[in-house]
Amino acid sequence: MSKNAAMMTVELLPGEGWWGGAVADGQAMPFGPRPHRRDLAVNAGFADDPSKGANQSAPLLVSSRGRVLWSENPFAFAFADGQLHADGGAKLFEAAGGTLQDAFLLASGSFFPPSGLIPALELFDGPQYNTWIEMPYAPTQEGVLAYVEGLLDAGFPPGVVMIDDRWSAGYGDWRFDASRFPDPAAMVKQLHAKGFHVMLWLVPFISPDSDQFRELRSRGLLLAGADGEVIVREWWNGFSALLDVTNPEAGKWLLSQLDALRDEYGVDGFKFDAGDLRDYRHGDRPAHGNSPADLCEAYARLGLNYGFNEYRACWKMGGQPLAQRLHDKPPTWGTDGLLSLIPEGIAQGLIGHAFTCADMVGGGELTAFAPGSAVDQEQFVRYAQCAALFPMMQFSISPSRVLDGEHLAAVLSAVAIRQELLPEIRALTEHAAQTGEPIIRPLAYHFPGFEQVTDQFLLGERILVAPVLARGAVRRTVVLPGGTWVGPDGTEYGEGLVELEVGLGSLPVFRRT
Repeated sequence: MSKNAAMMTVELLPGEGWWGGAVADGQAMPFGPRPHRRDLAVNAGFADDPSKGANQSAPLLVSSRGRVLWSENPFAFAFADGQLHADGGAKLFEAAGGTLQDAFLLASGSFFPPSGLIPALELFDGPQYNTWIEMPYAPTQEGVLAYVEGLLDAGFPPGVVMIDDRWSAGYGDWRFDASRFPDPAAMVKQLHAKGFHVMLWLVPFISPDSDQFRELRSRGLLLAGADGEVIVREWWNGFSALLDVTNPEAGKWLLSQLDALRDEYGVDGFKFDAGDLRDYRHGDRPAHGNSPADLCEAYARLGLNYGFNEYRACWKMGGQPLAQRLHDKPPTWGTDGLLSLIPEGIAQGLIGHAFTCADMVGGGELTAFAPGSAVDQEQFVRYAQCAALFPMMQFSISPSRVLDGEHLAAVLSAVAIRQELLPEIRALTEHAAQTGEPIIRPLAYHFPGFEQVTDQFLLGERILVAPVLARGAVRRTVVLPGGTWVGPDGTEYGEGLVELEVGLGSLPVFRRT
């Protein structure tokens, strides 16, 4: 059943909860019991501060009672007084079954069918390591190699190393800065020999008054504003022009630079940063499309050319083989930090992004890591434990630099638990590619009635993860749905509440028999 109108009002069913829209609203999900509103055409960040928290978004809502709201275009919605109000041409659909899983599968199959492909398996097989916090704005060839050596010496397995901002000569000049990377081919070869794969950071910005700016402007490949003139717009690193990624020639230009890095130096792939809805304006004049969402989606499509990819901001693109990370977070225990990981990770999956990654362990918000700042070692451990059983895991701070022996051992233990479960993570990754289903799921996905459990998640259908999320915790209450579950010590439990004693190294995992 469907209905279509410029404005609609949907009466909420008893106990009905909804997920979707913007990942930044994850902690407000499931929507329904409390007032909430979002205009998907405006931004994908926090409702009270759109400049922060920007992440993935999609014109989709799915309900625990098997209902779906979808539009091909951004729409505004609000929950209040037992009703859902939506505009923008959204349509309401009802699945044959009446569960959250039924709703998701209807939406996925109808509107963003799975591609059958996954990002490079190496993104899942070992942790990812990003240079951002250790070398902000100043990565060097020597520094990258030393960073990797420190990880290996501390007992971490090889994985993917991402060289972040300012490895290049300039924004839009995607060549290695020779003063910092005198022999990038040799560096990449050394990293490969140690078992690592290499990714490079980029953005769709072009430094003004550069050779690239002049070339792209002359070819009509830079984004124009409402007045038809090339835009120079402020972003977090200053003022830059924007590549018109909706123009096929602009895409070819960028991909030619990235392909050269792959072919000449052996680079494996790329971290596609920025491209947020907030970077664009209604009234901008791209070659194709007419909204910020069109530009954001076009930027994401470029990543499909590389198995090794990463995005933090994305519009639609559910079911595609794109690695999606949560936005940069501060190193806190609260709802802006550690407590946000599970709700937002679940939200990613329920708008179609199965291949998810928590933010960098401990947090990736650079301003919180000023020189001399002390790292909360317990928070770092609990963050690592929570992130370890996401589909992908990423570090930036070198753990051995900031942790004592006890806390480092706890982090290594979390990584070891992940490596033990890796065959199942890989199987779920393949399953997601074929079915579109999330890899991490809320309990309500398989067990109706558990909609309000937001501090645990299912890894697939049979593994329940209940990380310790409170400072100084010595006990953890775990909610178990129906069935028989085997706990960390081999004890069997049925449905109900379980009180566990926990220590610093505890990462409670239950398996359904």
